[in-house]
Amino acid sequence: MPITSIIGELGRARRGGYAIPLFGFFEMNAVEGVIRAAEEASSPVILGIYTNMIDADSVEASAAYIRRRAEGCKVPVSLFLDHGQSYEQCIRAMAFGFTDVMFDGSRLPFEENMEITRLIVRAAHAVGAGVEAELGHVGMAADEAGDSSGLTDPDSVRRFVAETGVDSLAISIGTAHGVYRGTPRLDFDLLSRIASVTDIPLVMHGGSGLTEEQFRRAVAGGMAKINIATDLFQASTAAMREKALQEADYGCMVEAVASAHYERSLHYFKLFGSVNAAGRGDMR
Repeated sequence: MPITSIIGELGRARRGGYAIPLFGFFEMNAVEGVIRAAEEASSPVILGIYTNMIDADSVEASAAYIRRRAEGCKVPVSLFLDHGQSYEQCIRAMAFGFTDVMFDGSRLPFEENMEITRLIVRAAHAVGAGVEAELGHVGMAADEAGDSSGLTDPDSVRRFVAETGVDSLAISIGTAHGVYRGTPRLDFDLLSRIASVTDIPLVMHGGSGLTEEQFRRAVAGGMAKINIATDLFQASTAAMREKALQEADYGCMVEAVASAHYERSLHYFKLFGSVNAAGRGDMR
């Protein structure tokens, strides 16, 4: 089926109590592993391109590849701009055929974040694309030291959602991007308060490194989309190193990347409860 906006699927996930993963990728061997796992799990899937790749010469060709690849898939596939840094970047992604974009205005003043998000939502909805925004700030694990200043304020969520018309909202409850230096501490009471003021899909960034119990509690609390990248990259690196010790063969190294992405993706589809969610409609 053609690539499609993930917004409808995220709404079903929020109502049904499961989550759909976004898997970050850099090249097509990873994509092949993820798609193989998604079809086996019969789960919708989101393929995420990080903001620093959107201006690369290859991004238009990558988007075309994924659009063509998705045509033969039996599950919904979204092509997603992750952490878009500007209105212009988001528009550029949509021009290349991205089905969904995230605008990360989390470091901006609240009013400015809200105004730019509103403009992107207007443009995206005109072409059938979905928009994710971020309120609060999910930082880097290497820089975090228990600072709670970036956590999402529940009192601002209702106004932000109402005035922007955004489709999903990334929130900060204590996660961070990258490799955690210790055990992450998540504020599930804060998640409950945020979930009580909006029914749009909530999004967790910085998922790699959480325990399975933390993931389950987050999904049960309203997280309908969870971003995973670091874990996939680490698994692929480990698989390539192992192959390199066994045989110096380029083809085996490439297959190691695809296999690692397949195995870890399948793990997350099962953990997040999205197995057999493709075509589920509004029924759990």
